[in-house]
Amino acid sequence: MAKYSPLLDEVFLALADPTRRSVVGALGHGPATVGELAQSASMTLPSFMKHVHRLERCGLIHTAKSGRVRTCTLNRKRLGVVESWIAEQRAIWESRTDRLEQFVTTTKEQS
Repeated sequence: MAKYSPLLDEVFLALADPTRRSVVGALGHGPATVGELAQSASMTLPSFMKHVHRLERCGLIHTAKSGRVRTCTLNRKRLGVVESWIAEQRAIWESRTDRLEQFVTTTKEQS
């Protein structure tokens, strides 16, 4: 788990905000401009751009500017870090529940 720590912390920190989760969800359908993404947010564009910059700093999205239009694209590889961590946690907890089930079953059979 230590191999993920700094990067994982940054990604979870970015995903902790509902506005940023909404942006990631929207970009899951494909690239979008900042203007398109900002339409669903109830805040000013400068405030929304702070969220975009946070997502970009942690590597969840990439942005490219063409003229006056900035287009955002989801970096699906970065989400893989979260997916790997969740898979590890799932394996740990499934192992624990399997041992608990075995203990309960064995205890019932011995009674």
